[in-house]
Amino acid sequence: MRILFVASECVPFAKAGGLGDVVGALPKALKLMGHDVRVLLPRYASIDASGFVRSPHPLGVPMGSGAAWCAVYEGQLPDSEVPIYLLEHDLAFGGGRIYGGEENTLWGGVKFGILSRGGFELARWLDWKPDVFHLHDWPSAWMAPMANEIEPEFADTATVFTIHNMAHQPKFPRETLAALGMSETYFRADGLEDFGMVNPFKGALYHSTMLTTVSPRYAHEIRTPAFGCGLDGVAEFRAADLVGVLNGIDDDVWDPEKDAFVPAHFNAEDLSGKAVCKAALEARFGLDPEPRSPLFGVVSRMTSQKGLDVIGDIVERLLATGSRFVILGSGDPAYEARFIGLSHVHRGRVGAHIGYDEGLAHLIEAGSDFFLMPSRFEPCGLNQFYSQRYGTLPIVHATGGLEDTVEHADPGKRTGTGYKMFALSSDALINTIRWAVDVYRHDPELHLAMQRQAMGKEMGWDIAARSYDAIYRWAVTKRRG
Repeated sequence: MRILFVASECVPFAKAGGLGDVVGALPKALKLMGHDVRVLLPRYASIDASGFVRSPHPLGVPMGSGAAWCAVYEGQLPDSEVPIYLLEHDLAFGGGRIYGGEENTLWGGVKFGILSRGGFELARWLDWKPDVFHLHDWPSAWMAPMANEIEPEFADTATVFTIHNMAHQPKFPRETLAALGMSETYFRADGLEDFGMVNPFKGALYHSTMLTTVSPRYAHEIRTPAFGCGLDGVAEFRAADLVGVLNGIDDDVWDPEKDAFVPAHFNAEDLSGKAVCKAALEARFGLDPEPRSPLFGVVSRMTSQKGLDVIGDIVERLLATGSRFVILGSGDPAYEARFIGLSHVHRGRVGAHIGYDEGLAHLIEAGSDFFLMPSRFEPCGLNQFYSQRYGTLPIVHATGGLEDTVEHADPGKRTGTGYKMFALSSDALINTIRWAVDVYRHDPELHLAMQRQAMGKEMGWDIAARSYDAIYRWAVTKRRG
């Protein structure tokens, strides 16, 4: 089957969130299944294109006012034979940022409209007609209604739209449709119209052949007012075509037995290397070396969605349990300042690093005893996967993918891969932490059993690839009648 991924992010070239991880990994797994899968990504100024070949022939992308002329670079996803194409348009993508704060302006709509319309033109340019366009969140969402309205050549190409985060729904002025060469046909309530604005996310929900989300639980949640972000009615309307597929992890990169970022390796049978990683993590943050004191880690965007306010509220009570705490992340300046302040007030027991550091992220996963992830909502999440792979038991709010991927501790059955709280509050979080610390100190056999169960889980992308293979076949059959 021929599949074209069209997306705004793809690891390792451009990443702002989990979308980039999916687009960087899932095509590789699909390629191993025998699919002819390719990826289209904007060529941001931040992308080093030295490993790509620039075509001497420009690509003209039709727009309302004429062609947007683009250069095309061809390369491969690392460690694979998956072709990736970079679409270069200096005005649209040359600013150095993936999302430049223009998401609700006419230009913001046109910018990623060039990417979406460019997906059709790339297929023509390659003389390669996909069976499926796989679209990801709002930046490539324009392709779904375009395929139904202005691209009759692709009338039998299915569109599969993956919802990574329902909350990210920029809306654009009505004149954006004309700027993209689209008619007013779909400017209506059961199309792209959303309270007088144009919402490509809504348009993709209505006009994609199939819809997926990144966890089964989230597929259910977005059909409710609490999580549907104003589009729960549309999600419910398309429920028969909506499937939740759990993300996976690149288990060649996230592997405690061969991780290049950590000072010692370990596995479920021999966890001695984890103590070495813990000591290195303590040293990295300047913590007092206390090998028997539980160490809690966080790697996160610093936003309210991730529950950073709740974590900040309980740090002193966490320290009162005799534990320590480290955090890596960036985002809301108020959260950044709060955690830096806590690291100064509680020097030797709290560590904070503002920014992102891939090596440090691996060390936190390997060296921590517990990982905090009290998200208000979480379509899927990845760090709970990484934590379990490294025997670092996650403490999560039972929502979205966190509910689907963490098995709650059961002392009676001596099972579990982490701890869940079923209501989000500072009291619920600290009480769950106290329970985890109590097991760590007074029932080490259960703690070890949970670590081993967590580390033994299958979490690779091959599982998701098999589900998507079935979804693509379903979508093609549906599209072609």
